[in-house]
Amino acid sequence: MNTSTKLAALTASAFALSLAASVAHAQDAGDMSPEGQERCYGVSLAGENDCASTGNNSCAGTSTVDYDGNAWKYVDEGTCEDIQTPYGPGSLTPVERP
Repeated sequence: MNTSTKLAALTASAFALSLAASVAHAQDAGDMSPEGQERCYGVSLAGENDCASTGNNSCAGTSTVDYDGNAWKYVDEGTCEDIQTPYGPGSLTPVERP
């Protein structure tokens, strides 16, 4: 293996490792809720979500419909499933909504 091939392989490996580490860190940071709060899916109004798991919006304030089952909002711990919407109660996991 010549020097330029070794350098290219080393650079590619370093890049792949740094990318994997940054993705893992981002996933860990995304799972942290403020103290005393939990994620509650399907309870936010359009544009008032804190984030989303999947679907047509990606994060804060980007939901386009009320009570989007993939969008979540932080609520006080233990209150999510007590929140009633026209489509049923809030959920601690993404839910199907019409």
